[in-house]
Amino acid sequence: MNDVQALDRVPDHIARAVVDPHAYAEFDGLHAKLTELRREHPFARAEIEGYDPFWIASKCKDIQEIARQSEIFRSGIYFIGTSKDIELEYTQGKASQERVLTSLNAPEHMKYRLLTQNWFQPKSLRTMEERIRKIARRHVEEMADLGGECDFYHSIAVHYPLRVIMSIMGLEEQDEAFMMRLTQIVTNIDDPDLTGEPAPKSAEERAQRSRAISDEASIFFKEVARRRRADPTDDVATVIANAKVNGELISDFDALGYYMTVAIAGHDTTSASVAGAIWALAERPSEFARLISDLSLIPNLVDESVRWTTPISHFLRTAGQDTVFRGQPVSKGEYVLLSYTSGNRDEEVFEDPFEFKIDRPMNKHVGFGFGSHVCLGQHLARMEMTILFQELLPRLKSVELTGTPKRKITHALGGPKFVPIRYKMS
Repeated sequence: MNDVQALDRVPDHIARAVVDPHAYAEFDGLHAKLTELRREHPFARAEIEGYDPFWIASKCKDIQEIARQSEIFRSGIYFIGTSKDIELEYTQGKASQERVLTSLNAPEHMKYRLLTQNWFQPKSLRTMEERIRKIARRHVEEMADLGGECDFYHSIAVHYPLRVIMSIMGLEEQDEAFMMRLTQIVTNIDDPDLTGEPAPKSAEERAQRSRAISDEASIFFKEVARRRRADPTDDVATVIANAKVNGELISDFDALGYYMTVAIAGHDTTSASVAGAIWALAERPSEFARLISDLSLIPNLVDESVRWTTPISHFLRTAGQDTVFRGQPVSKGEYVLLSYTSGNRDEEVFEDPFEFKIDRPMNKHVGFGFGSHVCLGQHLARMEMTILFQELLPRLKSVELTGTPKRKITHALGGPKFVPIRYKMS
């Protein structure tokens, strides 16, 4: 904490880019603005029409410090939206029907996190390694059968993590179509290429769509919970269905939020990071050659892919009290946007941050968040990616782009949506 300084404001052109879903589809332009933000206004207040005022933390270490101070900077609303979006989301949209781990605070947050935490620790995950490896091998064979050309995102990356998370949850193969539609609509509502529908034209339409898919999810997961309570099995769905907090079964309301968290966070972010890795390697023949010659670099590749892609663009915190951060006065109730997209290119933390380096030392990126809300499934995500690359790279002889990749239109959960490649496999 420093002495209070004159209020620093985010320039309008940068603030608008941070909340514009289309800006995240044009990464170079966005990063130029975020670089300016880190240099000139590292922690500053944004005021743009239609949005409640919010602060932007753009430096990696500031993001980590705010995440540590969870008693001051509270969870609740987790993605930025217009004032109307937020109003409708919390009265008519999905947030009125479910609670998720990212919106909870201590002590409640840890009670709910601990319900499944053991499932996602390295010791437990090792017992699932062969199951995950079998799924990875299936996708490597599917890639080989495609004949040397494919859109890697739609052919491989979007399916592999979904099938892993479905296996861990104990869901059946016939549920895959619904689970795919659920995750695509919830995370990509502004991108017609991924939802198959035009982007919402108003906050009311956005809330209506959110409620509709949440209603479907509620029906689906209530049935999953009913079956797991009647006939428990060894899977995460059973753990959630039978979970107790303070000696009482958690409500259907809370169970739905938990199921949604595991399903969506376990799918979309890993898909994006896997696709980002292949995109980066296809653009960098020298890095690909180094990796093929030294597969011990795979763990470094995994973390560099998460940093490089940063599939979760930001999370919000809300000031629980009047406070001062970086000399700036933050009033109780004001939002603070933690820009992971910016933090993962911070020049003070990462050497050559705009370079993709497969031998970058394991770094303190914020691709999995930080602090008490750090991603519950980070070990699973690393394991999934590691196993896929262990199975794919020994057979992959070459890879190159055959067109221009495209990124998702979203300011929340982003990453590639089209990665056209040509490749040779053994």
